[in-house]
Amino acid sequence: MQRFILSKKNQIAIIGAILIVFGFFSRFALRNETIATIAFTAASVIGIAPIAIQAYQALRVRVVSIDLLVTIAVFGAFLIQNFEESAIVTFLFLFGAYLEQRTLNKTRSAIKELTEMAPESALKQLENGEFVEVEVDEVDVGDILLVKTGAKIPVDGTVLTGEGHINEASITGEPLPVSKHAESSVFAGTILENGTLQIVADRVGEDTTFGRIIELVEEAQDSKSEAERFIDRFARWYTPAVLVFAVIVWLFSRDVELAITILVLGCPGALVIGVPVSNVAGIGNGASHGVLLKGSEVIVEFSRVDTIVFDKTGTLTIGEPEVADIQIHSADVEMMKSYVASIENESDHPLAKAVVKHIGPVQLLPVERTNVIKGGGIVAEVNGHSVVVGNPTLMEREGVRLSDRAREEVSKLEANGNSLVMASIDGELQALIGIRDQVRPGVNGDLAKIKKLGVKNLVVLSGDNQGTVDRVARELGLTEAHGHMLPEDKAAYVQGLIDKGHIVAFVGDGVNDSPSLALAHIGIAMGSGTDVAIETSDVVLMNSDFSKLPHALGLTKATANNMRQNIAIAVGVVLFLLASVFFSDWMNMSIGMFVHEGSILVVILNGMRLLRYKLKS
Repeated sequence: MQRFILSKKNQIAIIGAILIVFGFFSRFALRNETIATIAFTAASVIGIAPIAIQAYQALRVRVVSIDLLVTIAVFGAFLIQNFEESAIVTFLFLFGAYLEQRTLNKTRSAIKELTEMAPESALKQLENGEFVEVEVDEVDVGDILLVKTGAKIPVDGTVLTGEGHINEASITGEPLPVSKHAESSVFAGTILENGTLQIVADRVGEDTTFGRIIELVEEAQDSKSEAERFIDRFARWYTPAVLVFAVIVWLFSRDVELAITILVLGCPGALVIGVPVSNVAGIGNGASHGVLLKGSEVIVEFSRVDTIVFDKTGTLTIGEPEVADIQIHSADVEMMKSYVASIENESDHPLAKAVVKHIGPVQLLPVERTNVIKGGGIVAEVNGHSVVVGNPTLMEREGVRLSDRAREEVSKLEANGNSLVMASIDGELQALIGIRDQVRPGVNGDLAKIKKLGVKNLVVLSGDNQGTVDRVARELGLTEAHGHMLPEDKAAYVQGLIDKGHIVAFVGDGVNDSPSLALAHIGIAMGSGTDVAIETSDVVLMNSDFSKLPHALGLTKATANNMRQNIAIAVGVVLFLLASVFFSDWMNMSIGMFVHEGSILVVILNGMRLLRYKLKS
């Protein structure tokens, strides 16, 4: 029976909420106190059952838990026939337990999803030179594997032969495919978008970068044991102290009513209610503003953050490459645009798509004799003219001469973190196009607000090149910037900050960010990021709205302060009531319970203020 009741805690909480609402409706709308009392009593009896069972189970192993505190508070309310208070106490406690359990379940599922994303098979070369499909577990270090277009790279390895473009977003978080050729390194879990590669396995299974991501998430989650709530620590000493104190008073005074009065007044109902009310109100405010806060521990820890580490792509930046700068060298701009768009329209490469999008609607001309140069660009014939569109290496290969002015422009564009696309017609340079991932609009102002809230260090980590990362850092006024960072590098950097005593939050959106999200004191995921990143995190910014981050930080600080205020009010009132029993002539159970009820109303109203919280600009 105990196991059945404990398995139905969520359903019991729902039934309790319905009964409480019905009780207030009966009292104020129907003016029927009898029905209201029956509803509150039923809610109390149903709600206290799982709590009392947990208190009993804890006592069996000599642990005085918060469940015992709640049980005493409810029985105390029953003794003075205040069924309304007992009903509310049991519901809020069960609802808080539901929120905590829901967060734990989601966190556990992150490991499962990561595992499901890992490659399952590979094409392995046999001794006779043929390739056969085998389970990835059958691949050993030194084996030669064949990877075709669209397939996942099964191991960490080195390219032996072939060329292609690999989407490494699952490892580096960067959206642009990376060109691979002989002697290039490849990572398990990444996707070959085009081309065919033969690779030799350098690391397999759990030793791969992707395997390490899974391992890092597991380790980080294990290291993040739940901080013991203040009320649990308080109850461990306070609850038995009140019980012992009431017994001592009875032994010396032989006054049963006085002992019961001390026991009832000593049960801090406002303490039990105050913190959940602050939590629920804070979480409710966050939800209404597009911020998901996963529990009270998250709120308290987030409010103490002094360092925020950001992933770059998809977090500080939009995550899609766009044309940021264009230098025209053509006398006929419209002709040049038509030629370039005609050729780039033949390609699915992200840089080509960015160029076509920027040029807009133009006349597309027939493209002939197209030659795609992997890792370089495209050489083709348009209207009888030889047209080359690609990077500087391709221009040099095709003999396109660059003037001193063009070379200066190339250096300037590269220094600003751009990927270069150059266009030439009949050997003459026509345009230089700088493409980069753009900073999210409004991020500068949002970071200024974060600094005002007391965050001292703002750091960006990225798998992108250092020049691009430095440009973003300069543009946003960040404290530090580090490029060429793999997932384990990011996690190691976060751990280093933690070891130095910083309270660290990490903001990211990709699978590659999940180890750092889990390892940091607070992991913050963009809502459009991967499910793994979202479920590993403690805070989610829905719709990937970066402007919600300052609100989330300010809200957690306000909520943490509100919790402390409610705790101070609750404890202060209890101490006042207990002292008044002995040092005043006017204190009795009726007056004490009136003050007691007043304190509950005060902490509830104080907590509800959070529903109206808005970050001051």
